[in-house]
Amino acid sequence: MTGIDVRPVSPVFGAEVHGVDLAAGIDDATFAAVHAAWLDHGVLAFKGQSPMPADVQIDFARRLGPLHEHPAAPAEHENAAVFVIRTHRDSPISNGNGWHSDVSCDVEPPSATMLQVRLLPDCGGGDTLFADMEAAYATLDPADRARLRDLEAVHASEHVYPGRYADRGADDAAIDTPWAIHPVVRTHPETGRRSLFVNPSFTVSIEGMDEAEGTALLDRLHEHCTRPEFQIRHRWDPYDVLLWDNRRVQHFAIWDYWPHERSGHRVTVQGTPPSFDPDGPEPDGSPIRVSPGRLA
Repeated sequence: MTGIDVRPVSPVFGAEVHGVDLAAGIDDATFAAVHAAWLDHGVLAFKGQSPMPADVQIDFARRLGPLHEHPAAPAEHENAAVFVIRTHRDSPISNGNGWHSDVSCDVEPPSATMLQVRLLPDCGGGDTLFADMEAAYATLDPADRARLRDLEAVHASEHVYPGRYADRGADDAAIDTPWAIHPVVRTHPETGRRSLFVNPSFTVSIEGMDEAEGTALLDRLHEHCTRPEFQIRHRWDPYDVLLWDNRRVQHFAIWDYWPHERSGHRVTVQGTPPSFDPDGPEPDGSPIRVSPGRLA
């Protein structure tokens, strides 16, 4: 662990990590320190990195859990566990250009995502925003928190994945479009902390509510979840590595660099079905103070 320096980037969540050479591989003690910092901060940015060999990136991810296989994106790297992130002048869309938690439509959504961006736009741009769903939950009125803890939401992908990877050779007949029902408030399986678990990319309805009522509630939640008080913004340098916790955060990869190119290598870790522990502790406070108001 000698030389590891973890520097918070906000009072709420997120940190930069210095003094770790991920490309060379890390020992068990260093991994344990990184893992603890990741659980504490939700998003870690490793600065001053060099290109990570695919097997090294995969080995790191496997220490967090089994790897997740994307239901629709085709394998473009020689190692199928590596998801190539690439947007260029001919891309019809930019994946990640909208608030989401990775593949939350899966019955077992990803726990961790590890991304190294290797090519950045010449013009600048291509930043990634993150929003902390623990803070979003903690700053709700107690009555709203109590109401939301009894709700479940439908996460779907049929409106997202068909045609999305056609430019990469994906055949819609061969892809999956998973859907799942998850609690609106989830308990983190490792920390026990509570967070909101809805996002505008995949969450389509609230179980047991009529469409108008459920849509109105989701709209209010999405607006609350993406308040700037809950956000950090990562400005990439070449070969930065980000490790984020999909159980706690949403993210938004900004496509503001067309017609320039941005690309990198991503490895994702399989999570467990989201659940809510009714006996767990409520947040004991938040460093954020937001304007008073109720969801309903």
